[in-house]
Amino acid sequence: MNLARPRDRYGRPLGRAADPGNAYPGVPDRSFVSASLAWLEALAYVEQDLPFHAHEVFEQRWRCAPQTERALWQALAQWGAALTHEARGNATGARRIAERALGGLNSAAIVEPIDAGMVTESLRRLLADLA
Repeated sequence: MNLARPRDRYGRPLGRAADPGNAYPGVPDRSFVSASLAWLEALAYVEQDLPFHAHEVFEQRWRCAPQTERALWQALAQWGAALTHEARGNATGARRIAERALGGLNSAAIVEPIDAGMVTESLRRLLADLA
C-alpha cells in the first residue's frame, strides 16, 4: 500500500484536503529500467510538461546503471530537476542545478540512445532564459 501523499504535476505534495483530481500519478516503482526505456519515458514526460517525473525516471536508471554510466544518468536527473525548479518558479535553484547538469553532461561518457546535444541545448536555453 502506497502511503505517499499525492503530488501535483511538478512533484509538490498536495495538502491532505486537496482535491484528488489534481494529483498526478507517479512513475512506476521499479528497481531496474533499461537505458532505452528510461530515455524514451523521460523524454515523453518532458514533452508532457512533467519534468519531475522525468527526473524520477533518470534517477531510477542512475541507481541501476553500470558504474561507467552513472555520471551521465546523474546529469540527466539534474536536467529534470532543473526543469522542475524552473516550472515551480525557482529560478535560482533551476540555474544552479542546470549549471551542474551541463558540467556533468560535458564530462560524462554518452551512451545510446541519449541525445546529449539536445539535452545540452535545452540546458543552455534554460540558462539563457534565466539570465
